[in-house]
Amino acid sequence: MKKEDFMRLAIRDAKENKHHFGAVVVKGNKVIAKAGKRPIGDARYHAETTALLKATKKLGVKRFPKGCMLYTTCEPCVMCFYMAWITGISKIVYGATLQDALKFGFQEIDINIDELNRKGGNRVKLRKGFLRDECLALFKR
Repeated sequence: MKKEDFMRLAIRDAKENKHHFGAVVVKGNKVIAKAGKRPIGDARYHAETTALLKATKKLGVKRFPKGCMLYTTCEPCVMCFYMAWITGISKIVYGATLQDALKFGFQEIDINIDELNRKGGNRVKLRKGFLRDECLALFKR
């Protein structure tokens, strides 16, 4: 699979579940877990946290082996970044920005991922704006 395929899988999962957000955890060229934000009435279950929890359970680990990546349709919030950071995700690839989410009325704490990563020792590689327009389309639904 190509990088675009992983992000499009996150986008497709969000659409299929009628949600604005989707996330996929990848190791090498293999999808470990995916999740759109689920409407279960618990704020901890964002797409990223759900995908990360599923992936750690599937792999039977508390910390990911080196090279695991998180593809997410939007820049992770503080909670989701911390979850990725503490579990050892090597790289986060995201489409829409936190500023985009705020403009569409989603409730988020306005602290961008670059600042969080800097405070965390720059342990996570970041790629922003990946397939941004396709990810933004989820907000317009």
